[in-house]
This record gives sequence, structure tokens and C-alpha cells, in this order.
Amino acid sequence: MSSAPESTLPYPPIHKDAKFVVLSDWDGTITTHDSNDYMTDNLGYGLDKRRAGNLSVLAGEVTFRDEFRRMLGSIVANGHSFEECKQVLRDNIKLDEGFKDFYAWCKSSGVPVIIVSSGMTPTIRAVLSNLLGEQAAEEIEIISNEVDIKEDGTWEIKFRHPSSGFGHDKSQAILPYRALPNPPTLFFFGDGVSDMSAAAHADLLFVKTKYYGENDLHEYCKRERIPHVLVKSFAEATPLVKDVVEGRKTVKEVIAEKGWSA
Repeated sequence: MSSAPESTLPYPPIHKDAKFVVLSDWDGTITTHDSNDYMTDNLGYGLDKRRAGNLSVLAGEVTFRDEFRRMLGSIVANGHSFEECKQVLRDNIKLDEGFKDFYAWCKSSGVPVIIVSSGMTPTIRAVLSNLLGEQAAEEIEIISNEVDIKEDGTWEIKFRHPSSGFGHDKSQAILPYRALPNPPTLFFFGDGVSDMSAAAHADLLFVKTKYYGENDLHEYCKRERIPHVLVKSFAEATPLVKDVVEGRKTVKEVIAEKGWSA
């Protein structure tokens, strides 16, 4: 078994006593559009080159880390500061229509929600503060990468796991829960190539489909024969999560009724 990649950034304490934990990707999952894709398509080298890179990652021809660094580097190369990028995202990125209610229900039910992202914490909090308010933006747990802003105003991503081909190996946010004496039921939400490392480790995996057709995590899970439930929004997933948490259905029953399985 390969050893865990060294993290350059701290992790929040795990919720040792929780019976259920939700971990979710941010870009294109909690939001309606991937913010880094949006910046690359509009401020960087454009949709066609970005999409070709995504497909190369899916095919295993290049690592996500290296392709993601190239994507963001194209934005910097075009002269866009990090502050400008944050404002562009505030102006253009929207939340999934069902996330606010889903998060409120989880909070009231004692179910931790943790954002596990291959993006950068400052851009995530910037969008969250705009859409959910400052308090929610500060209190929600985020495990992601950071940003390194240079003296000359240029910037680059600071990967959590620079030795990993994922840059941020999201499985490392899940596996500590698996190692607990009484592990919780783990729900994971994702949509794209950055979620591949986490996909096999959830008890119930929700894969969000995109209205513009880039359903890379679904294709990966089909190829790797990983059971999952396809949803268009958190509004679709909420009653399924409630059924499990409130004891009406088991994870296996939800997958049998609603999921894709090999």
C-alpha cells in the first residue's frame, strides 16, 4: 500500500463522535459552475484547451496537478491579479439551488459538512461570503489548497499535496474517518476529475451532472465500476440523505433504488 502524501497545510480536527459526515467538492458541485474552469475559459487560455486537458487527465495521460497548474498559469500569464479573479468569481459564480437548504438541515441535524476542494481557500470563502454571508463563510470547514501571491503581483496555487498527482488527494480527508473504531456513514458529493481520488471511499457517493455536459466523474465511476447516485442538484440529494440519517433506508437500499452500479 502506498503511503499517504505529505500535506503542506493543516487539517481541521475530525468529527470523532459524528454518526454521519458529509464531504463535498466545491467547484461545479456546490456551485453551478466550476470557478477555476470559468476563470480559465474567460481569463486564461480558453475552453477548448482547458477541456482537452480535462480529458487528458481522465484518460490518465497527465496528472490533475500538472494540468491544473497549467490552467491557472494561463490566467496569470494573461495579466489577471488574484484580487481581480476573486471579484470575477463573486460576480459570476452561483450556488446550487438546493445547497443552502441542505446545509441548514445538516447543521440543525448535527451532520458536519466539510468542503473538500482542489481549488483555493480564499476564492471559495470569497464566493461563500457573497452567497451565504460572512458567518457561514467563516464557520464552514474547508479542506483545499492555498495561494502564493508574489511581490510582483503574480500568483500561483500552493498545493496541499505537491507530491501527489492530484495536488490535493481528497481521499486523505476521508480515510481518517474510515480508520475510526466506529466510523460514521460518509456521504461524498463530486462532479469532476479532481474527485477521482475520493470516489471509492464514500459509503454513498453522489455525482452531480452538469447542464453543459462535462460529466467526468460519472464516466470515471462507470469505468472503475464504483456505485453512485446521479443528481442534478442538492435538492434531489437532500431527501435521500435524510432517509439514511433518519433511519428510513440503508445506503444499500438508496443505491439499489436510485444509483448506478456495475
